[in-house]
Formats: sequence, C-alpha cells, structure tokens
Amino acid sequence: MYPLKFKPIYFEKIWGGRGLEKFKKDIPRGSIGESWELSCHKNGLSIIENGIYKGKTLKDVIKIEREKLLGRNIDLENFPILIKFISAEDNLSIQVHPDNEYARAVENENGKSELWYILKAEEDSNIILGNKSCSKEEFKSGIISGDLERYLNVIKVKEGEAYYVNAGLLHAIGNGIVLVEIQQSSDVTYRVYDYNRGREIHINKALDVIKLDLIGERLKESKENFKGYNKINYGHMEYFSVEKYEINDILEEESCEESFYVYICIEGKGVVAYNNNEEWLNCGEVVLIPATLGKYYISGNLTILKIIMNV
Repeated sequence: MYPLKFKPIYFEKIWGGRGLEKFKKDIPRGSIGESWELSCHKNGLSIIENGIYKGKTLKDVIKIEREKLLGRNIDLENFPILIKFISAEDNLSIQVHPDNEYARAVENENGKSELWYILKAEEDSNIILGNKSCSKEEFKSGIISGDLERYLNVIKVKEGEAYYVNAGLLHAIGNGIVLVEIQQSSDVTYRVYDYNRGREIHINKALDVIKLDLIGERLKESKENFKGYNKINYGHMEYFSVEKYEINDILEEESCEESFYVYICIEGKGVVAYNNNEEWLNCGEVVLIPATLGKYYISGNLTILKIIMNV
C-alpha cells in the first residue's frame, strides 16, 4: 500500500462562489460551494488520483486492500468520514443534523457530527452555532412566525479557529467564509430556515432531532513546540480527533494498524516520503495514510490537519 490522493468532486450551490480558488487549482466554472475531498458516500465517490490504483474509486480499493488500507478496527462496509471544503458566498440555511439512531431509523443513513476549521473569514463573517435559551414550542413558533433570529447563537469567526458541530446542534455557515469540514459519512440535513430561497424546509424532522441544550463554542487549543514543527491539538471528539501541524522542516510519523490517518494540506506544500518513495502534498490536497504503511515523513513549509479515527 501507499499514500492515496484523490480527485476533488465539485458541487455548485445556490450559496456558493469562487472562494475555493485561493486554496485549490482548476476550480470549474460556476458558483462552487463544496469540494468533496475524501468520500465513500453514494452521493460522491472519491476517485484515486495517484499510483497503481489511479482511476479506481476508494470503495473499489477498500474491497481489494481491506484491513491493509483501513485498519483492523474500521468497518470495511461503512467508511466513517467525509471531508469537504465549503465556500460560502451567501449564507447557508439554518439547519440541524440527526444522530446515528434517528438517521439510521428514518433515513437509512449515518448521523452527522462535524468539525469546522476556518480557512478564511471576512471581517464581519459569522456562524450560527446553537441557540439561546428557549423551549421547543418557542423555537417552533419562531420558525413559523419568521422570528427565529431572537433564538440564534451568533459567533463572529476568524481564520484558524475550529468548531465542533455535534448532531442535534442548530448551525449555519455565514457568508464570506471558507472552511474545511470533517464529518461523519452522511448527507442528511434538515433545514429550518433558508432565506426564502424556495428549497424544502424540514420543520418536523428538525424538531425531532434538535437538542436545544447543546452549547456551541470554539474548540480550545493546546500547543506543543518541537524541532521542525508545532503541534496544535483540538481535543477528543466522539468519532474522530483533529490535530494541526505547522511544519518548517520535517515531521516523522508511523501508521497505526488499528486505523488509517488522513492529512489535509491547508497552507504551503511539502512531500510525504515513505519506503523510498514520495508524494507531493499541495495546498488543498488530501492524502490517506494506509494502516499498514509503516514509517513516513512529511517535510517542507506547510500547515496540515491530521484526522485520527477514535476506534
């Protein structure tokens, strides 16, 4: 096995724009809102971009390599994460995602908890994360009357911040923001308000799954300095953990037989060296490190996010 890179899958969105051009090359024309970078979801299957498996889907390669790729603790029939870049020229809908129990019973899907890492934010950009104190009846009344704003927890954001959006937490990405979203492999969203853009609203399902007692806030960071790089930890989430590495020389790592790792380059570029081979890692690219790769090294001047599955 070798580190796998992937061809992005682009989606036009009513709220999209051209914000991804700063972070990625060859963006197609149109209002591009999402770029799926790593996915085994039926709505967007990642295609390998390098090596002997170039042109095959990630799903096909999992069937061939199995535990050698994903690790012995990962469900081979249910790839656990989906990674995307999101570019919001306009406000996204105010929405909520179900947890595993509800999503599997009602939608035959996984639930959806996610982490946002802010890549770019205009001076007045904000997100909605959670709600102010209210009952479910008051919240429903606010949706129906168009007076929902009084219950929204609005947070001003800036580049480099990270936020965890647990299933059941009301949320929305505001205009002028580009971010990385690391999420469970799911495409279930229940909108409660969409700025009168004519798309379907899912009031009853949203009220079923919303957890009004959840608190939305920025993730706390802990930073460690090492020779050649800095490491920033964002804590332990339910399904995965995320670390940031600011590399100015070289980072030495080793794969884990329990699970794969994923790296997202968010600034600069570098090289992933392994077993007398190497792969370039450019800004906006994602690389999956197989569970059985062994030792590898990431060098250059770059900033990367590392995703670790909690298994």
